[in-house]
Amino acid sequence: MEEIRVPIRSDADTVVARQKGRAAAVAIGLSRTDATFVATAISEIARNITSHAGSGEIVIRRVTQGGHDGLVVVAHDEGPGIPDVAAVLRHEYASDAGLGIGLWGAQRLMDAVEVLSEPGRGTTVTMTKWCRFDDVGTLLGQRGA
Repeated sequence: MEEIRVPIRSDADTVVARQKGRAAAVAIGLSRTDATFVATAISEIARNITSHAGSGEIVIRRVTQGGHDGLVVVAHDEGPGIPDVAAVLRHEYASDAGLGIGLWGAQRLMDAVEVLSEPGRGTTVTMTKWCRFDDVGTLLGQRGA
């Protein structure tokens, strides 16, 4: 799978990023449920970009670590940044525009979420979803060969 880049400037771009993320998740073997989680997390973060930064980019790529496949989604903007990332991820902080609800939700949907933000310089959110294996080592959600 090649890296997918989606510029985010509007709600229409959010829809495109969501669709491409879902398709990429299914293509690498994520279950339909996990593909929906990926798509929803992308929607939340893309909405944050359009609401708080105006524009940014989402990059979607396959990752392999320790023999396990997964999907990494990196969202970047050059917006106002987040003053207290830890509070946002604990769902203890929200601006008048609702900053933090999307990040908190994405954290609950994905296996790993890392947020790097500097007020006045922007935010980068890196989210990962791993393919799941059952007790006998068979990829869950994979269609029959």
